[in-house]
Amino acid sequence: MSVSGANITKEIGVGIIGFGFMGKTHTYAYRTMPLFYSNLPFRVRLVGVCNRTRSVAERAKDDFGFEFATDNIDDIFARDDIQVVNICTPNSHHKEAVLKAIDAGKHFYCEKPLAASYAEAKEIVEHLGGKDIINQMVFNYRFYPATLRAKQIVEEGRLGRVLSFRACYLHSGGVDPHAPVSWRFEKGSSGGGALYDLGSHALDIIYHLLGEYSSIVAKTQTVYDTRPDRDGKPIKMELDDAVYIVAQMKNGAVGTIEATRVATGTNDELRFEIHGDKGAIRFNLMDPNWLEYFDNTIPDVPLGGVRGFTRVATIQKYDKPGGHFPARNATIGWLRGHVHCLYNFVSHVYEGTKANPSVEDGAYIQYVMDKAYESSASGRWVGL
Repeated sequence: MSVSGANITKEIGVGIIGFGFMGKTHTYAYRTMPLFYSNLPFRVRLVGVCNRTRSVAERAKDDFGFEFATDNIDDIFARDDIQVVNICTPNSHHKEAVLKAIDAGKHFYCEKPLAASYAEAKEIVEHLGGKDIINQMVFNYRFYPATLRAKQIVEEGRLGRVLSFRACYLHSGGVDPHAPVSWRFEKGSSGGGALYDLGSHALDIIYHLLGEYSSIVAKTQTVYDTRPDRDGKPIKMELDDAVYIVAQMKNGAVGTIEATRVATGTNDELRFEIHGDKGAIRFNLMDPNWLEYFDNTIPDVPLGGVRGFTRVATIQKYDKPGGHFPARNATIGWLRGHVHCLYNFVSHVYEGTKANPSVEDGAYIQYVMDKAYESSASGRWVGL
């Protein structure tokens, strides 16, 4: 997505619902966007911030320049000077906010997963119908230069026929049984465990690169029967700490997808590799400046010749108007992918065009995740 212009021609009013970790991330992206992209033809105005704890919203207003703070989401949707709403609440509150955004005619940018179940996701898609509302899911890992280049390589046919793949998202936040749990471990707030929280990203990046799933078999794992809540009281664990999936894609490729909160020694490690008959690619979020590419059409000669994986220095080499600050050869970080993901959405709002990944994409990933739970419960392959 590339938007540029000599003068600011449009102001886009923004309201943010939920000012926890992700609300702060979205605010950072809005505030820094003019630094990363030169001569934007729009200007973002931070109008309102909503949080269920009013004092948190008030502090966000004071610290980050929102014009008003509230603990009532209806105050966000009632404002005519808010055209865009960012939904950063726990999963169980996504559906309410998205439906209100649709009814109010607001463009919206929703954190993953789309909802707390596939039934809710279907309701959202049906409610959206053919309405002229621009929307996007926050599948931010599509928006690193390395993963953008990976998409190009696949589309250029450099991998040939894709044979196999593997993807995993590894965290260690659930290893300690004595650590107080966050809302992500609470079934009523999250709707799903590691599959919803981490697996949604891994499933999406493979869907993004290889297309739709054909069939899957899955197994979930819950490592501790109880964990302490934030008050230290033990509560029963009903959600998965990890999920392991074998998947066949509609293009014929077969591979594995793993998402876990109990991978001791890891931090925030999303990685994937895809193997075709003409080439291969691999990426690791912990080393995000590089995409590795193997060209299988290079002859295998004595002493190896030049055959082997090439580390492509993607770093911060975004298309214009990005890529000028920081320097294109400066190391990239986690927040930068979020900024580009949000820039993609706001650019589409400015142009009045459809954004991707869309709500329909979010609903599809929700469908795959529900099928994974179905498979784990039955112990069988399920078709999609």
